Amino acid sequence: MKIDGKTIWITGASSGIGEALTYALDKKNCNLIISSRNENELQRVRNNCTRKNEIQIIAVDLAQFDTMPDYIEKAIHAFGSIDILINNAGISQRSLIAETDFNVYKKLIEVNYLGTVALTKALLPYFINNQKGHFVTVTSLMGKFGSPYRSGYCGAKHALHGFFDVLRMEHEKDGISVTLVCPGFVNTNVAKNALIADGSSQNLQDTATQNGLPVAVFAKKMIRAIEKEKFETYIARREKIGVYLRFFPKLLHRVVLKSTVR
Repeated sequence: MKIDGKTIWITGASSGIGEALTYALDKKNCNLIISSRNENELQRVRNNCTRKNEIQIIAVDLAQFDTMPDYIEKAIHAFGSIDILINNAGISQRSLIAETDFNVYKKLIEVNYLGTVALTKALLPYFINNQKGHFVTVTSLMGKFGSPYRSGYCGAKHALHGFFDVLRMEHEKDGISVTLVCPGFVNTNVAKNALIADGSSQNLQDTATQNGLPVAVFAKKMIRAIEKEKFETYIARREKIGVYLRFFPKLLHRVVLKSTVR
Protein backbone atom coordinates (compact mmCIF):
# COMPACT_ATOMS: atom_id res chain seq x y z
CA MET A 1 0.00 0.00 0.00
CA LYS A 2 1.30 3.45 -0.90
CA ILE A 3 0.58 6.01 1.77
CA ASP A 4 0.83 8.99 -0.59
CA GLY A 5 -2.44 10.91 -0.86
CA LYS A 6 -4.17 9.03 1.96
CA THR A 7 -6.33 10.75 4.57
CA ILE A 8 -4.67 10.09 7.92
CA TRP A 9 -5.67 11.02 11.45
CA ILE A 10 -2.80 11.33 13.96
CA THR A 11 -3.34 11.64 17.71
CA GLY A 12 -0.60 13.04 19.91
CA ALA A 13 0.50 15.20 16.99
CA SER A 14 1.62 18.26 18.95
CA SER A 15 5.06 16.86 19.81
CA GLY A 16 7.43 13.93 19.51
CA ILE A 17 6.60 11.05 17.20
CA GLY A 18 3.23 12.52 16.20
CA GLU A 19 4.79 15.83 15.19
CA ALA A 20 7.52 14.08 13.16
CA LEU A 21 4.90 11.92 11.43
CA THR A 22 2.94 15.04 10.51
CA TYR A 23 5.95 16.59 8.78
CA ALA A 24 6.87 13.35 6.99
CA LEU A 25 3.33 12.69 5.77
CA ASP A 26 2.88 16.30 4.70
CA LYS A 27 5.70 15.66 2.22
CA LYS A 28 3.78 12.66 0.88
CA ASN A 29 0.77 14.79 -0.06
CA CYS A 30 -1.48 13.23 2.56
CA ASN A 31 -4.60 14.88 3.91
CA LEU A 32 -3.94 15.11 7.63
CA ILE A 33 -6.08 15.47 10.70
CA ILE A 34 -3.89 16.22 13.70
CA SER A 35 -5.05 15.95 17.30
CA SER A 36 -3.91 16.44 20.86
CA ARG A 37 -5.18 18.40 23.87
CA ASN A 38 -2.96 21.41 23.07
CA GLU A 39 -4.53 23.33 20.18
CA ASN A 40 -1.86 26.03 20.21
CA GLU A 41 0.89 23.47 19.70
CA LEU A 42 -1.13 21.83 16.92
CA GLN A 43 -1.32 25.22 15.20
CA ARG A 44 2.48 25.51 15.49
CA VAL A 45 2.93 22.08 13.90
CA ARG A 46 0.51 22.93 11.12
CA ASN A 47 2.30 26.22 10.43
CA ASN A 48 5.56 24.30 9.99
CA CYS A 49 4.06 22.25 7.15
CA THR A 50 4.06 23.14 3.46
CA ARG A 51 0.46 22.04 2.72
CA LYS A 52 -1.40 23.84 5.49
CA ASN A 53 -4.76 23.72 3.69
CA GLU A 54 -4.60 19.92 3.71
CA ILE A 55 -4.15 19.78 7.49
CA GLN A 56 -7.14 20.03 9.83
CA ILE A 57 -6.90 20.39 13.60
CA ILE A 58 -9.20 18.63 16.05
CA ALA A 59 -8.38 19.06 19.74
CA VAL A 60 -8.94 15.70 21.47
CA ASP A 61 -8.80 14.70 25.13
CA LEU A 62 -8.59 10.90 25.20
CA ALA A 63 -9.76 10.80 28.81
CA GLN A 64 -13.18 12.17 27.74
CA PHE A 65 -14.54 8.84 26.52
CA ASP A 66 -18.11 9.99 25.86
CA THR A 67 -17.02 12.66 23.37
CA MET A 68 -15.45 10.22 20.89
CA PRO A 69 -18.45 10.06 18.49
CA ASP A 70 -18.27 13.86 18.15
CA TYR A 71 -14.58 13.68 17.26
CA ILE A 72 -15.29 10.99 14.66
CA GLU A 73 -17.97 13.11 13.01
CA LYS A 74 -15.63 16.12 12.82
CA ALA A 75 -12.75 14.02 11.46
CA ILE A 76 -14.83 12.43 8.69
CA HIS A 77 -16.29 15.81 7.77
CA ALA A 78 -12.80 17.36 7.48
CA PHE A 79 -11.97 15.59 4.18
CA GLY A 80 -14.98 13.35 3.59
CA SER A 81 -13.11 10.16 4.49
CA ILE A 82 -10.50 8.58 6.75
CA ASP A 83 -8.10 5.90 5.52
CA ILE A 84 -5.79 5.48 8.51
CA LEU A 85 -6.03 6.27 12.22
CA ILE A 86 -2.66 6.53 13.95
CA ASN A 87 -3.19 6.08 17.70
CA ASN A 88 -0.07 7.79 18.94
CA ALA A 89 -1.13 9.86 21.97
CA GLY A 90 0.04 8.71 25.36
CA ILE A 91 2.04 9.44 28.48
CA SER A 92 4.89 7.58 30.19
CA GLN A 93 5.85 6.93 33.82
CA ARG A 94 8.97 6.92 36.01
CA SER A 95 8.23 5.73 39.56
CA LEU A 96 8.50 2.69 41.81
CA ILE A 97 5.35 0.64 42.42
CA ALA A 98 5.56 0.97 46.20
CA GLU A 99 5.71 4.76 45.98
CA THR A 100 3.17 5.40 43.20
CA ASP A 101 -0.23 6.86 43.96
CA PHE A 102 -3.07 4.72 42.58
CA ASN A 103 -4.43 7.70 40.62
CA VAL A 104 -1.28 7.62 38.50
CA TYR A 105 -2.17 4.10 37.37
CA LYS A 106 -5.73 5.21 36.72
CA LYS A 107 -4.55 8.07 34.51
CA LEU A 108 -2.13 5.86 32.56
CA ILE A 109 -4.89 3.35 31.83
CA GLU A 110 -7.43 6.04 30.95
CA VAL A 111 -5.17 7.86 28.49
CA ASN A 112 -2.91 5.14 27.09
CA TYR A 113 -5.43 2.32 26.92
CA LEU A 114 -9.09 3.21 27.44
CA GLY A 115 -8.94 6.49 25.50
CA THR A 116 -7.29 4.74 22.56
CA VAL A 117 -9.85 1.93 22.70
CA ALA A 118 -12.73 4.42 22.90
CA LEU A 119 -11.55 6.36 19.85
CA THR A 120 -10.90 3.17 17.91
CA LYS A 121 -14.30 1.72 18.81
CA ALA A 122 -16.02 4.92 17.70
CA LEU A 123 -14.31 4.82 14.28
CA LEU A 124 -14.68 1.06 13.77
CA PRO A 125 -18.26 1.11 12.36
CA TYR A 126 -17.13 3.58 9.68
CA PHE A 127 -14.30 1.27 8.60
CA ILE A 128 -16.62 -1.76 8.65
CA ASN A 129 -19.20 0.05 6.53
CA ASN A 130 -16.51 1.01 3.99
CA GLN A 131 -14.95 -2.47 4.12
CA LYS A 132 -11.51 -0.90 4.47
CA GLY A 133 -9.40 0.99 6.97
CA HIS A 134 -6.13 0.79 8.85
CA PHE A 135 -5.58 1.19 12.59
CA VAL A 136 -1.96 1.97 13.49
CA THR A 137 -1.24 1.99 17.20
CA VAL A 138 2.01 3.16 18.77
CA THR A 139 2.68 0.97 21.80
CA SER A 140 6.24 0.38 23.01
CA LEU A 141 8.82 -2.32 23.49
CA MET A 142 7.45 -2.03 27.03
CA GLY A 143 4.26 -3.53 25.61
CA LYS A 144 6.25 -6.73 25.04
CA PHE A 145 8.29 -6.90 28.25
CA GLY A 146 8.49 -4.94 31.50
CA SER A 147 11.03 -2.56 32.97
CA PRO A 148 11.40 -1.01 36.46
CA TYR A 149 9.89 2.44 37.07
CA ARG A 150 7.35 1.89 34.28
CA SER A 151 4.85 -0.55 35.82
CA GLY A 152 1.67 1.33 34.91
CA TYR A 153 2.99 2.32 31.50
CA CYS A 154 3.95 -1.29 30.75
CA GLY A 155 0.54 -2.51 31.89
CA ALA A 156 -1.31 -0.10 29.60
CA LYS A 157 0.91 -0.90 26.63
CA HIS A 158 0.54 -4.66 27.17
CA ALA A 159 -3.24 -4.13 27.17
CA LEU A 160 -3.09 -2.39 23.80
CA HIS A 161 -1.43 -5.43 22.27
CA GLY A 162 -4.16 -7.72 23.55
CA PHE A 163 -6.97 -5.50 22.28
CA PHE A 164 -5.57 -4.73 18.83
CA ASP A 165 -4.44 -8.30 18.14
CA VAL A 166 -8.06 -9.37 18.67
CA LEU A 167 -9.42 -6.46 16.62
CA ARG A 168 -7.24 -7.64 13.72
CA MET A 169 -8.53 -11.20 14.05
CA GLU A 170 -12.17 -10.17 14.21
CA HIS A 171 -12.15 -7.62 11.41
CA GLU A 172 -9.66 -8.87 8.85
CA LYS A 173 -12.77 -10.12 7.01
CA ASP A 174 -13.96 -6.49 6.81
CA GLY A 175 -10.83 -5.30 5.01
CA ILE A 176 -9.43 -3.71 8.18
CA SER A 177 -5.69 -3.79 8.90
CA VAL A 178 -3.96 -3.36 12.25
CA THR A 179 -0.31 -2.40 12.72
CA LEU A 180 1.29 -2.27 16.16
CA VAL A 181 4.39 -0.06 16.30
CA CYS A 182 6.79 -0.69 19.19
CA PRO A 183 9.37 2.06 19.69
CA GLY A 184 12.45 1.66 21.79
CA PHE A 185 14.28 4.79 22.90
CA VAL A 186 13.42 7.76 20.66
CA ASN A 187 14.76 11.26 21.21
CA THR A 188 11.56 13.04 22.27
CA ASN A 189 10.25 14.65 25.44
CA VAL A 190 8.53 11.45 26.57
CA ALA A 191 10.81 11.14 29.63
CA LYS A 192 10.39 14.80 30.59
CA ASN A 193 6.60 14.45 30.43
CA ALA A 194 6.53 11.10 32.26
CA LEU A 195 4.47 10.91 35.45
CA ILE A 196 6.25 10.35 38.75
CA ALA A 197 4.83 8.88 41.96
CA ASP A 198 2.58 11.83 42.87
CA GLY A 199 1.24 12.32 39.35
CA SER A 200 3.36 15.34 38.44
CA SER A 201 5.73 15.42 35.47
CA GLN A 202 9.32 14.26 35.85
CA ASN A 203 10.64 17.31 33.93
CA LEU A 204 13.97 15.58 33.37
CA GLN A 205 15.45 13.97 30.30
CA ASP A 206 17.28 10.66 30.66
CA THR A 207 20.44 9.62 28.85
CA ALA A 208 18.88 6.66 27.03
CA THR A 209 16.07 8.79 25.61
CA GLN A 210 18.47 11.60 24.72
CA ASN A 211 20.61 9.09 22.82
CA GLY A 212 17.64 7.36 21.23
CA LEU A 213 16.75 7.26 17.55
CA PRO A 214 16.26 10.70 15.99
CA VAL A 215 12.52 11.19 15.78
CA ALA A 216 12.57 11.97 12.04
CA VAL A 217 14.41 8.69 11.38
CA PHE A 218 11.85 6.85 13.49
CA ALA A 219 8.96 8.43 11.55
CA LYS A 220 10.38 7.28 8.20
CA LYS A 221 10.78 3.71 9.47
CA MET A 222 7.26 3.76 10.88
CA ILE A 223 5.77 4.95 7.59
CA ARG A 224 7.50 2.09 5.77
CA ALA A 225 5.99 -0.38 8.24
CA ILE A 226 2.52 1.13 7.68
CA GLU A 227 2.90 0.87 3.91
CA LYS A 228 3.87 -2.80 4.27
CA GLU A 229 0.82 -3.28 6.52
CA LYS A 230 2.96 -5.12 9.04
CA PHE A 231 1.17 -6.76 11.96
CA GLU A 232 3.86 -5.60 14.37
CA THR A 233 7.16 -3.76 14.07
CA TYR A 234 10.01 -2.98 16.50
CA ILE A 235 11.82 0.27 15.78
CA ALA A 236 14.78 0.60 18.08
CA ARG A 237 18.47 0.03 18.52
CA ARG A 238 19.96 -2.69 20.75
CA GLU A 239 17.08 -2.57 23.22
CA LYS A 240 14.82 -4.49 20.85
CA ILE A 241 16.75 -7.66 21.70
CA GLY A 242 14.43 -7.83 24.71
CA VAL A 243 11.56 -8.87 22.42
CA TYR A 244 13.43 -12.04 21.49
CA LEU A 245 14.74 -12.69 25.01
CA ARG A 246 11.12 -13.14 26.18
CA PHE A 247 11.59 -16.82 25.36
CA PHE A 248 14.25 -16.89 28.10
CA PRO A 249 12.49 -15.14 31.03
CA LYS A 250 15.31 -15.36 33.59
CA LEU A 251 17.87 -14.05 31.12
CA LEU A 252 15.54 -11.21 30.11
CA HIS A 253 15.05 -10.38 33.79
CA ARG A 254 18.80 -10.04 34.35
CA VAL A 255 19.42 -8.08 31.15
CA VAL A 256 16.64 -5.56 31.83
CA LEU A 257 17.70 -5.01 35.43
CA LYS A 258 21.31 -4.46 34.37
CA SER A 259 20.36 -1.93 31.70
CA THR A 260 17.51 -0.11 33.47
CA VAL A 261 17.55 3.68 33.39
CA ARG A 262 15.07 5.82 35.20
